[in-house]
Amino acid sequence: MAFVITSPCKDEKAAECVEVCPVECIEEGEDMYYIDPDICIDCGACEAVCPVEAIYHEDDVPDAEKEYIELNRKFFQS
Repeated sequence: MAFVITSPCKDEKAAECVEVCPVECIEEGEDMYYIDPDICIDCGACEAVCPVEAIYHEDDVPDAEKEYIELNRKFFQS
């Protein structure tokens, strides 16, 4: 399991999450940040500092935001 960044981050990109991530698994995309699910250690540091509440544990992503689970994965497949 990993944390997932969802739509509130889109065009926001505050970056507090990047600063606190101990394993550097968060990368900047064109319009938002993404969490690499293969590197994320599930610590939750990013979730606690997100000013727009865009980060959820994969199991807790709201139904309306579920597409972001796959978007995060796909970002790191290229």
